[in-house]
Amino acid sequence: MKTDPESHQRMTQRRREGHEKKQSTATVEKGLLIVNTGNGKGKSTAAFGMAVRILGHGMRLGVVQFIKGALHTSERDFLGAQAHCDFVTMGDGYTWNTQDRDADIATARKGWDEARRMIDSGDYQMVILDELNTVLKYEYLPLDEVLAVLNARPATLHVVVTGRHAPDALIEAADLVTEMRLVKHPYREQHVKAQRGVEF
Repeated sequence: MKTDPESHQRMTQRRREGHEKKQSTATVEKGLLIVNTGNGKGKSTAAFGMAVRILGHGMRLGVVQFIKGALHTSERDFLGAQAHCDFVTMGDGYTWNTQDRDADIATARKGWDEARRMIDSGDYQMVILDELNTVLKYEYLPLDEVLAVLNARPATLHVVVTGRHAPDALIEAADLVTEMRLVKHPYREQHVKAQRGVEF
């Protein structure tokens, strides 16, 4: 769409005024419960982008990685090496690899105990619970217990939960929910395998 300079100036002026009005009414600061879900790629990646922001501000970050613990990821290597980050992996791999529900439940419980410790401690400004939605989908942890802890978190703590199939009750409790929608994926359409720097 092509507009003349005067029309463009009027349009951008209205946008600026609208932006300034919104900014003037946004006065509350609080810890957010953030949920990244959906079938599209990028849920954990978006969470780790926020991790970089938190660490860039010199704030303390906690990460508990459910499910993916048996898999090597470069984000674990990088973030785990940072002075203000505690990065814990508790998963034994994807559920179709373990094929042992009791073991998966026990592993999820260990991960959740670590997550609770981080959340309750007051020592962190952000805690990322990577793939917790998957744990909840398979009912490895009681949803009510998880929600009670998340809802009672310290007032300034940001908690980021990732994974497909976020439960409705978690979505309802969250302050920010993003659903990643799958449009195209190179694995599905082109049989391109997971690659360094993109998937891990």
